Amino acid sequence: MPSREANPHEENSMSFLDCSCISPTQVQPISIEDQYEDISHQYLSSDVSECTFTWGGAGSDDITALSANSAHYQLLSELGKGFNNLSQVRMARHTPSRQLVAVKNTNLDECTEDELLQLMNEVLLSRLFRHPNLLTSRLVFSSCCQLWVLTPLMGYGSADSLLRTFFPDGMSESLIAYLLHGVLKALQYLHLMGYVHRGVKASHILLSGEGRVYLSGLHSVYSMMRDGKKVRTVFDMPHHSPALLPWLSPELLRQDLHGYGVKSDIYSLGIVVCELVSGRVPFQDMPPTQMLLQKLRGSHCCLLDVAPSPLGELGGLKVSRSGVDSGIGESVATGSLTHTATAERPQSPAPKNHSATLHNLVQLCLQQQPDCR
Repeated sequence: MPSREANPHEENSMSFLDCSCISPTQVQPISIEDQYEDISHQYLSSDVSECTFTWGGAGSDDITALSANSAHYQLLSELGKGFNNLSQVRMARHTPSRQLVAVKNTNLDECTEDELLQLMNEVLLSRLFRHPNLLTSRLVFSSCCQLWVLTPLMGYGSADSLLRTFFPDGMSESLIAYLLHGVLKALQYLHLMGYVHRGVKASHILLSGEGRVYLSGLHSVYSMMRDGKKVRTVFDMPHHSPALLPWLSPELLRQDLHGYGVKSDIYSLGIVVCELVSGRVPFQDMPPTQMLLQKLRGSHCCLLDVAPSPLGELGGLKVSRSGVDSGIGESVATGSLTHTATAERPQSPAPKNHSATLHNLVQLCLQQQPDCR
């Protein structure tokens, strides 16, 4: 949804695109946005008309009518951090309407030009995408060199936070199926639009108070459109990729002449299923070089049909708990969380027997060859 322009009488706020803090960079917001819209609208007209969605209604998810003035928001509890710890996420109350929202504040003075480009890209994509299962930035403005990004408050937080709080030994298959259904619809929309997400993980899967599933993490989204046509493969490496390594596909990590495509998101989805089933992230306790070798050699994660006692390795692959989530799709990457002692985790009270369908899903998603997924 396009950002609401600031009122000229509101001295404390201005549009993010007009912020003088980023004027020295080489960002060309208008031309970039026009390029995105021209490419995607051309692609939408022929392939994805069934996926378009117009935001409507006056539910708790609708915050587009709120004001773009920082003085109108009372900052409440902190939900977490994001964007390489440069952003602080808080719950806030819009004082005129008393509506609760999630606010992500980023100090633009502390961002590099590359990071400013990522922020700009996320804002522009949020103005382009329209889908009920994608969490986009509904209202964006700047105040005193602070970028304010407002999104609906997710009543149940992220799937990662649900694992840590309520499901330490994994979720039920019915809940996993419900979450995956929303994620798959969002991914289908992105792929048909000509984009690859590259950041699918539990901390980017959010659940609203009304039970709607959202996929966030648009800062990692990358376009596969070239000269108005969708290409099969791209070669760009995601920014801040060390925090994403456990979820990234072998072909993306390989960085060879074959590149990667939208099927890399399917591999990430398979890792997410393992994460949701066990409450642990495969590969995360491994050194990056060992993780890379395991993935390139085709080592698979698998689902255990018995409870861990205690779990040290899963199919030859170390696993750990996932990171702390901010509540709007950004996980905090801290060193202490990547060395979790899995032996200290309590044993599950009963064995888990997973269905053949779930086993087959994981096996198909984690195929070494992308065309087999």
